[in-house]
Amino acid sequence: MSRQPVRVQIFNQSYSLLVEGDPQDVQEIAQRVDDLVASIASRTSSSDSTRLAVLACLHLADKLRAAEKQLKLVEAKSGHIATLLEEALGSE
Repeated sequence: MSRQPVRVQIFNQSYSLLVEGDPQDVQEIAQRVDDLVASIASRTSSSDSTRLAVLACLHLADKLRAAEKQLKLVEAKSGHIATLLEEALGSE
């Protein structure tokens, strides 16, 4: 698959990215990151873009960790359900 250049804007900075897949997906992600950084900036006295970027990364890492925990729970439950189904079908 070929890579396409995509230009995005995050916290008043322009970035050119090479993207495989749908450029619209990257633009939507960049918009969400821009919204997050702007939200953090509005709640803090710092206007240091590096500090804001680190805070945004910490926020996203926390959300990722929570999603990974949820995924593990879902995997465990689906594994348990699969075992119950196999036992139920095997006993017929």
